[in-house]
Amino acid sequence: MEATAFAPGRVNLIGEHTDYNAGLALPFAIGQGVTVRARRNGGRQWIAYAQDLRETDAFDSPVQAATGWRAFPRGVVATLRERGYDLAPCEMWITGTVPQGSGLSSSAALEVSLSMALLALAGVNESTVDRMKLAGWCSTVENEWVGARAGPLDQLAVLFGTANHALKIDFQTLEIATVKCDLEGWRLVTLDSGSSHSNATSGYNRRREECEAACRELGIPSLREATLDQLSSLRSPLRQRAQHVFDENKRVLAAVAALRDRNWPDVALLLTQSHTSLRDLYECSNEAIEQTVRYMLDCGAEGARLIGGGFGGHVLGLFPPSAQPPQAAISVRPQGGARLM
Repeated sequence: MEATAFAPGRVNLIGEHTDYNAGLALPFAIGQGVTVRARRNGGRQWIAYAQDLRETDAFDSPVQAATGWRAFPRGVVATLRERGYDLAPCEMWITGTVPQGSGLSSSAALEVSLSMALLALAGVNESTVDRMKLAGWCSTVENEWVGARAGPLDQLAVLFGTANHALKIDFQTLEIATVKCDLEGWRLVTLDSGSSHSNATSGYNRRREECEAACRELGIPSLREATLDQLSSLRSPLRQRAQHVFDENKRVLAAVAALRDRNWPDVALLLTQSHTSLRDLYECSNEAIEQTVRYMLDCGAEGARLIGGGFGGHVLGLFPPSAQPPQAAISVRPQGGARLM
């Protein structure tokens, strides 16, 4: 028996570092992604082949922890088995078209494609899979097996992606609303900064700890509850982290309104404002990213910002119809979500 699943990467148009703060974000799934082909092998071991890396991993039950890409298949197998799914040992072939460490969520694409292929192999009908629960399980893999204390933004975008639409996600209620994203000649592109990142090993976890510390000082459950007056009472750098989240939530709402009005110049301005905040208040940029943002703007982008967790990865730029993006840039537009092939 064999099953194949594809899960896309994602671009977060705006709303960075808000998901684990019960805030708002506006991501969309993209055409590039990760494909997993799984086949029962009749043996006692699970075997994963990272074909792009030309590396292999074999593991038994109970599943032991590992680092790097090996944490993903191990974490998915263990997590699904803990949820009661009868997974027989199998072989998994992994290939991808979304760059690792790019801020385009190759991690979530890998978690979701692995999960969907293994569930199908276990006889679970795709139509019966609760995608909201699956997003939570994949987020558990990210947190507990990979070591990145990320929120569920990436997994939700990957699983609920809709062609030609962005997703307005409220992480306080987990309500998802589609927002028409008709580019009308404008182009969204990403460009590699040349500095790869890993949420598990960068300053990402530290930023989350700072947000949690800000909540403790204010006596609130999440930064979504913070008022502007409260922010001024925080010590540095907690005040700057909370200010970014507060302002970024407002930018998400403004971006939704701009998309509905097809006001792309306003979207571009919001992208640049978001980047300034991520650089100056959240301090998750670096010189490679800054050079790439400047290059995008010099090439004619009306707005540009770092995407993903920061500390490396790709830069997102919004180009008007009259401008030509850099030759090395990757064009992105909203596509459908994860699916069996």
